[in-house]
Amino acid sequence: MLQRTSSVDRINIDTIAFSSVFEIGDSCFIKGYSRAIADQREVEYFNAKEGNFSVYPVFREPIHLIPIDEDIAIQTTQLNPIIRVQNININGVSSSSVIHIGNSGNISMEARVKHIRQITSKNSTSQSELEDENFS
Repeated sequence: MLQRTSSVDRINIDTIAFSSVFEIGDSCFIKGYSRAIADQREVEYFNAKEGNFSVYPVFREPIHLIPIDEDIAIQTTQLNPIIRVQNININGVSSSSVIHIGNSGNISMEARVKHIRQITSKNSTSQSELEDENFS
């Protein structure tokens, strides 16, 4: 891991939410993981059976990472081993995101989101019809 010193005079973060991390200092390994179901409906309706991630294949399918089997030669020259920043302003950090000031060895981030849009037909607007449509 390349070694550099990070110098930040001021950082302002308004919001950190949903398992996000603000880390100052060096790290060997960072792993972020987030799952979400984003459901938009024309008619407000909630069923207690909803929200089961295992129902949707997007949350079960493995991510196939292609191994790098090529030799990679890198030559770097650090003319200045210090990274200097005056101000960092961040509105928000969410859903297992990472703000990191420092050196990192390995970083692995994964986010899986299932987007569902439910538009009612002109003939069906009742809750029972929505329930039949969602779980049949």
